[in-house]
Amino acid sequence: MTPYPPAAGPATAAGPAPPGRARVLAVISSVIREILPAVDPAAITGGRHLRDLGADSVDRVEIIIAVLDRLGLDQPLSAFGSLPDIDAMVSLLGELSAGQPAAGGPPGARREGRPG
Repeated sequence: MTPYPPAAGPATAAGPAPPGRARVLAVISSVIREILPAVDPAAITGGRHLRDLGADSVDRVEIIIAVLDRLGLDQPLSAFGSLPDIDAMVSLLGELSAGQPAAGGPPGARREGRPG
């Protein structure tokens, strides 16, 4: 698996500013294009599931881990298993970035479980 650098963003005294919805979607799209280079960028839309784009289970795990790393988040992979589409992933990641409670368990356990 390729290591991915964390996303750069403006920092504050409390740490990096949480990314907005557009930034989260841009990170997801970028990672998908890196891991699935044959996917047409126009096909990466909010209503699609990673499976719809041809991602197998290993690809989905790599995409989620890379997105979490770039956004500087730590969340169990199991939190992503029941998400119906990319829009739901963007919403979950936005909530996590803003520090709002999200399903999935304690930080540090993110590599457990498999995304849907």
